[in-house]
Amino acid sequence: MRSVLAYGDSLTWGYDPDRLGRHAYEDRWTSVLQKSLGHGVRVIAEGLNGRTTAYDDHLGDCDRNGARLLPSVLATHKPIDLVIIMLGTNDLKQGIAGSAILATNGMKRLVDLVRHHVWGFDYDAPDILLVSPPKICETANSAFAAMFRDSLEESAMLATLYRDLADEVGCGFFDAGSVAQTTPVDGIHLDADNTRSIGRGIEPIARMMLGL
Repeated sequence: MRSVLAYGDSLTWGYDPDRLGRHAYEDRWTSVLQKSLGHGVRVIAEGLNGRTTAYDDHLGDCDRNGARLLPSVLATHKPIDLVIIMLGTNDLKQGIAGSAILATNGMKRLVDLVRHHVWGFDYDAPDILLVSPPKICETANSAFAAMFRDSLEESAMLATLYRDLADEVGCGFFDAGSVAQTTPVDGIHLDADNTRSIGRGIEPIARMMLGL
């Protein structure tokens, strides 16, 4: 049995901007990936609304700092064959990090945490797939527009910066924006069709990295 950890934010949790709740289980990209890879692979969905790469957000009722949480998540689910990380959108919020380069630095920190984790039991460190989230779009939602003010251009830079980072540190890379678009309902989240598209897009890369 191969094990895949999907570490992300609300896009991985499956936030539904139309219903202000959660997408049906079968519509979440992690579920689509699980079904595509088959029974020989277990996909663990570790999505948290508001999660950042490595920055504090004290407005949440939980710890949203991805770098602080990741070691415990790795220890909980080991052994792991592949870690898929799709984060960065929340880094662009006003008052968090606010720039694509800082989000990229946060992603590099997460890669280092996976690589240097004490796996024990003779377990090997997993391969890592970096996924850039779909870029933010314009929205009439005043709350989200204010929260991500000046973030549209920064968001559009994530794919290039993450691809360069993946090349630098020897990770896989996938641009989720190549198969999915955010909805203008709030500018950052995905409808069910686009959520499913990410799972389908990641599937061949994950299959290759798992040696399936």
